[in-house]
Formats: sequence, structure tokens, C-alpha cells
Amino acid sequence: MNSDQTQANEIIHSSNGRGHNGTVDIIKVSANSRSTAVAGAIAGVVREHGRADVQAIGAGAVNQAIKAAAIARGYLLLDGINVVVIPSFSEVDIEGTERTAVRFGVEPR
Repeated sequence: MNSDQTQANEIIHSSNGRGHNGTVDIIKVSANSRSTAVAGAIAGVVREHGRADVQAIGAGAVNQAIKAAAIARGYLLLDGINVVVIPSFSEVDIEGTERTAVRFGVEPR
């Protein structure tokens, strides 16, 4: 397994996991995340579940997340899967403080 795959697995395992209600993993991105590793995680989740949710808080994290979504789109096009990225805002609680996150839904067109 290469380092991109290893980091992608760490990204998925550090997310919320697949819930009992059938929700898809949330891929959490930080400013320090490598965009290629996140892209691999996005592509893997889309292949397995049909869609992915990516969450980022802060300008650096949003930058890495959108770069990763663009890279993942290229990966998925090679498999014949054409995806779109749908941005939205989400309120999240971090240690008692409410923060606004940008959430990107990645799903087939």
C-alpha cells in the first residue's frame, strides 16, 4: 500500500464512520491534509457508497478540500463516473463552540 492509500485510509477511519441510519462517512479535511490522499478517499467512498461528504473548517482546509474534489473527479472519470460537487454550510460543535464548516457533497451527475 502506498503512502497516499495509507493516509486515505486514516482519513476514512478518523471520520464518523458508516452510521446505523445508512449515512455516508464524512471525510474531514484540515489545512495540513494532502489533497491527493483526500482525493483517493473521496473516490473510494464514491465507488463504494455512490456519494461522499467532505467537511472543512477554515480557509486552508477548504482550499485542500476543493483541490481534492477536483483531483477525485479526475480519478472517477477514468472509471466512467462523472461527479459534481455541491457546497453547503454546516454548523458543527467543537469542544462546546459552534463553528461553521463548509461541506461538499460529491455525487454522480
